[in-house]
Amino acid sequence: MDHLRIVVLGIVQGITEFLPISSDGHLVVAGRIFALTGGPSLDHDDVLETIILHLGTLVAILAVYWREIWRIVVTDRRVIGLLVVGTLPAAVVGLLLKKYCEVWLTNPVLTGAMLPLNGLVLFWIGSQDRGQLNYIELTYRQALWIGLCQAAAPLPGISRSGTTIAGGLAVGLKRADAATFSFLLAIPAISGAAVVALVDLLQGRTTASTPAGLALGAAVSFLVGVVALRLFLRWLKAGRLNVFAWWCIALGTVLLVWQLGTAKP
Repeated sequence: MDHLRIVVLGIVQGITEFLPISSDGHLVVAGRIFALTGGPSLDHDDVLETIILHLGTLVAILAVYWREIWRIVVTDRRVIGLLVVGTLPAAVVGLLLKKYCEVWLTNPVLTGAMLPLNGLVLFWIGSQDRGQLNYIELTYRQALWIGLCQAAAPLPGISRSGTTIAGGLAVGLKRADAATFSFLLAIPAISGAAVVALVDLLQGRTTASTPAGLALGAAVSFLVGVVALRLFLRWLKAGRLNVFAWWCIALGTVLLVWQLGTAKP
């Protein structure tokens, strides 16, 4: 049962990390469904599990964007500074949430409230197609703004890719460049969270899955993530994000009704 559960969660993570519908939010929903079948849900002790699953999608980004990453390292090193500036807000917010409000990160009611908000962001993205900037032309102030948008992403139901792409479009990036900078920005964000999670594991903190199960889930999220990322880039270029917006609104509404309807008085 543990391996089936982690494979399903790996598939969910691989799909939803790149489709702008919130991977964390969908992992919360999947965890609640597993809880109904008698399995463990994703409570606050399993934030580590979701972070480990993110490692698979991190490798998927490296696999798809390796040429872009190599070019940045060799010739466009200024972009590294932009990524550092863009990462700082999320790093600060992530550490504060981990220390004081970690239970929020898997709260299904908060997830249900945030998913429709994420849907509205996606509707806005779909209406924007006037940007002319290449991401290597970003100023540090613009990179910081995109980073502030990313800082909302730890909230379950808010898509990291959705918020950062919206931030990029807001400062004038082309659609493709907004997506590229968004996924490049994911590399330090996910890496930092993964380092913290691995330290916690080495210090003896446990998760609902075994180490072998976590490795299996990360591998599945990588394979599914590569496919999902390539498909998303095509859909973004074609401006076909409204279906994801409607999905977030519908799922958030259902989740809120479900959780509030079953809450103990």
